[in-house]
Amino acid sequence: MIPKPMEKLLPPPRLAIVIPCYNEEEALPLSLPVLLKLLDDCVAAGDITADSYILCSNDGSRDRTWALLEEWHLADRRVRAVSLAHNRGHQYALLAGLMTAMDNCDAAVSIDADLQDDPQAIVEMVRKYREGTEIVYGVRSSRKTDTVFKRTTAHAFYSFQKKMGLETVYDHADYRLMSNRALHLLSEYHESNMFLRGIVPQIGLDSDVVYYERASRVAGESKYPLRKMLALSVDGITSFSAQPMRWIFFTGLFILLVTLAVTAYVVVARFFTDHVSPGWASIMLSIWGLGSLILIAIGITGEYIGKIFNEVKGRPRYAIRDRLWD
Repeated sequence: MIPKPMEKLLPPPRLAIVIPCYNEEEALPLSLPVLLKLLDDCVAAGDITADSYILCSNDGSRDRTWALLEEWHLADRRVRAVSLAHNRGHQYALLAGLMTAMDNCDAAVSIDADLQDDPQAIVEMVRKYREGTEIVYGVRSSRKTDTVFKRTTAHAFYSFQKKMGLETVYDHADYRLMSNRALHLLSEYHESNMFLRGIVPQIGLDSDVVYYERASRVAGESKYPLRKMLALSVDGITSFSAQPMRWIFFTGLFILLVTLAVTAYVVVARFFTDHVSPGWASIMLSIWGLGSLILIAIGITGEYIGKIFNEVKGRPRYAIRDRLWD
């Protein structure tokens, strides 16, 4: 990509770095100084304005996360925060932070508190923003820091999403820059079942990627164990694709064809042969196999019905209890 002439660059933006936080009392004392220094360096380089800031979105933490944020806010007013009334999950905490920052920034970068995502990539994101790109995705250049199991399951998940017709960015989590216009367009998506990795690509503005090496957590424990990763995967697929329902239909057609073939065999065996095998094993296998398939089909259907149930109620997606904002 050929950079645009310097005279056509957008002016330095007021940048908001949005951090969703849940029980991050160990990580925040390490990550906030790094991000504040990054703001200082970017301001000194003329890349962002001096009133840029960090906004932490506390997702109903049960440790000292909020108390630490109050202390940091008193020490440096560039550290701001909102606290959700109760734990709603990473996606809702991130959305709450982005929506709070929306009318108080030119662009917002979302990043986790654990510093696994390289903060220096923000410099390149801002540069691309000033060149006219409205959404910049942070994409991992490799997965060498992952375990073999996590690497294999992650790649399988992305491949499965693609087969399901879901538009996502490969090896991208929620590390991205969004312009003010992109944030306002995001605010028009009112669905309760949040999967930002699927929603943001649907916005459709000019986008680009920045590659970076992912590191290990600076402190604390991962907030996405296998159970939550599986739940996020199910939410992503069922929120954006009806392919599982279609698969149920075609599986039913296939079983119908098999049933017709078995029926023809039974009729021939009954009327044109002298001996008919009892067939206990085949009957039992058929009962268990079809029973399992029925339960899976009911479960998939119920997942979609449950999402419809949540959407039609129209309840608020989150409630903000406290703010640290000057």
